[in-house]
Amino acid sequence: MFKRVNVVLFDFDGTLSWPDSNTAFLHYCMRHSIKPWLFLPLIVFCACVGILRPGGIWWRQNMRRFITKDMVRKFAPDFIKQHIRNRFGWAAEKVADEQAAGNKVLLISASPDYLIPKLVHDMKFDAVICSKMYTKKPWKYRFLCRGYNKVYAMDEWAKENNFIPHVVRAYSDSKTDMPMMEIAEQQIWINPKTGLPVY
Repeated sequence: MFKRVNVVLFDFDGTLSWPDSNTAFLHYCMRHSIKPWLFLPLIVFCACVGILRPGGIWWRQNMRRFITKDMVRKFAPDFIKQHIRNRFGWAAEKVADEQAAGNKVLLISASPDYLIPKLVHDMKFDAVICSKMYTKKPWKYRFLCRGYNKVYAMDEWAKENNFIPHVVRAYSDSKTDMPMMEIAEQQIWINPKTGLPVY
């Protein structure tokens, strides 16, 4: 029989760091390559679709359709070195405090797997769960870790590790994380611009 384990959940973008890493990487690519500019009409169209249908996946993929495997290999390492400086100062200490209290600490992010694990590698999360992209088509999702999918991904991780998660706290900046926040005993909402809790 699986045992019950206390778990603390953290979102990343806007919760532990600002600005959004996915959007920031798009901007980084635009500063270092002409290719995104050639896709600008598609990017603008997809952004408009996203305003009308924010829950969709089609526009999320296709506004990043210019991203190739070679671009990720070439641009991601330097981007990560720069973007990691945007983490809020309290982030690493808070994760360490939660672990010291005996909780399993998970990072669950909608951002892609070619960015998030390396952006938090030094924080020693018990698990880092994020959107999974196709290696040869890094603009395309194998799994979009957003909304209810965050809860699903956490449950799958817990099942693989033979325990039942009891979410004692969850940290987020966005209402899109309501499914994750609603299963937590304590919801801690973060102001994405300041990194401070919102009460």
